[in-house]
Amino acid sequence: MGALDAVAGAVAGGSTVEFRPSGSSMVPLIRSRQQVVVAPVDPTKLEVGDVVLARVAGTVYLHRVSSVDPAGKRVQISNNRGHVNGWTGHDRVFGICVAVDGVPRASAAGKTLAADPPARP
Repeated sequence: MGALDAVAGAVAGGSTVEFRPSGSSMVPLIRSRQQVVVAPVDPTKLEVGDVVLARVAGTVYLHRVSSVDPAGKRVQISNNRGHVNGWTGHDRVFGICVAVDGVPRASAAGKTLAADPPARP
């Protein structure tokens, strides 16, 4: 079980979660150990460029939406360095990043579902 699995479970359960992911795959959007806030998302509203918490091929990532397929009810997930993780169904997109280090991500507005107040896993 990966580090983001517990976060994904909480978000899938309806909670907004604050945490500090590690790694450099999302630089400069998200740097290692910056505080992020992820809220449950309506996947039908996702657009290219949104940063989401999603499971792709068994692994949970906090990565960008690089393509959308509304008819197939799926999105393509990629890091911010050009690597494509793959396609995943709307049912495996748990949340959207709504803030990084306290700075709201404007692209997340109107895409969240009703959620519990922020929690830390």
